[in-house]
Amino acid sequence: MDIKFPKPQYLGAKYIHGEWITRHIPECAQVVLDAFSGSQSISFLCKQLGKKVITNDFLKFNSEIGKALIENKNEILMPEDISILFSDNSDPKEYNLMEQLFTNIFFVREETKFLDAFRSNIDRLKNKYKKALAFTIMNRALTRKVTMGHFAHTQALVYAANPDRIKRNRSLIRPIKDIFSELISEYNNAVFDNGCECISCNEDIIKFLPTLSNIDLAYFDPPYCNSHADYQGFYHLLETYTNYWKDKEFINGTKRYSPKKEIIGSFKKLFSLSKDIPYWLISYNDRSYPDIQTLVDLIRPYRKVSIDRKLYQTGRGGKGSVAGSNEILLVCEP
Repeated sequence: MDIKFPKPQYLGAKYIHGEWITRHIPECAQVVLDAFSGSQSISFLCKQLGKKVITNDFLKFNSEIGKALIENKNEILMPEDISILFSDNSDPKEYNLMEQLFTNIFFVREETKFLDAFRSNIDRLKNKYKKALAFTIMNRALTRKVTMGHFAHTQALVYAANPDRIKRNRSLIRPIKDIFSELISEYNNAVFDNGCECISCNEDIIKFLPTLSNIDLAYFDPPYCNSHADYQGFYHLLETYTNYWKDKEFINGTKRYSPKKEIIGSFKKLFSLSKDIPYWLISYNDRSYPDIQTLVDLIRPYRKVSIDRKLYQTGRGGKGSVAGSNEILLVCEP
């Protein structure tokens, strides 16, 4: 437990609630599914507790964090790997997406060209866990580089030219390469082997659940509707960079993409498909849609439900975490 999880900058991350959530994990639960893993902070805690963790997120950049810190047992980025990553662009004709798409929106041209070169060189690394670490650390560096740590606005360069904002956040004007370099040891030091075969997946959970068996506990932290639920919109740049899409239609000033789903129906499918998993923990917020009572009614055909609440004294941003709202944990037992 002395190993530290690299502090995330992610809307709705459960990093600050980790101890409270894991308090409700029964000792008998040895195999844990983290179905909407996001920043991976709860998966990391479960790994520290000696659990076999199956971590999943439908966003590729999140699943790469899982591969780097949950599935990975011992691979770290060495100086020779960093030298490869910081080399010139290995294929400028193929790797030019960031320069073409995001120059003068979030970063100046010098930085987007660096990002394209770096991305070209990730593919030169031979080990999948080293690649995952490279993606994870770079994506973390990019959230440090922009105010508010997300990409649902077009003010990044405006803020970087504001001396008052720079005083509060020097990273706005620091080279991305320097931010990445500073983060390497923090992430390398978070790699460990807990003796279990943990895995990181990048699946639609509704399609993924029927393929799983022998899960003792499922932790669900779904997007909270009406509370910054659109993670594809907020983190579109990281997902685009990780997948290196060239076949998407990008929209509006931030070049994002944003499909939507029918929420109640999705919850019904989720709970029905999880009926063979004995224990569920569900993170939620009392300002989200559907409301808590509706959610409890959807769960009750399958599980006994108790509710634990944690009051937000101050707003932290994302997933309904405003002063006066409650973070909810639905504890579901056989």
